[in-house]
Amino acid sequence: QVQLVESGGGLVQPGQSLRLSCAASGSSFSINVMTWYRQAPGKQRELVASIASGGSTIYADSVKGRFTISRDNAKNTVYLQMNSLKAEDTAVYSCKMFGRSGPEQRYLEVWGQGTLVTVSS
Repeated sequence: QVQLVESGGGLVQPGQSLRLSCAASGSSFSINVMTWYRQAPGKQRELVASIASGGSTIYADSVKGRFTISRDNAKNTVYLQMNSLKAEDTAVYSCKMFGRSGPEQRYLEVWGQGTLVTVSS
């Protein structure tokens, strides 16, 4: 069984930065893609950024140039560096892992519990 644990959320002022972490743990698993999503109050969940095993990345237009996704394969951890934060970035941020697990290496999708980011003056 694979679990994801996010950390790094909190309250910051506009213009400040935060770094979110998402660590995967378990046995006999491999990660193909790690993705950060966010859901603001009253809005639908949206993709923020994604990184594949080879390092290729995609970003939502709203965060391009401000957010950077990266991964440490040795630690099975993905990071989201968020700079120049705006009030509209306020949301619960969740990470999702798509990969394989178990003796048969079946595909699986795992979600973290989410971490709240609040940007307010």
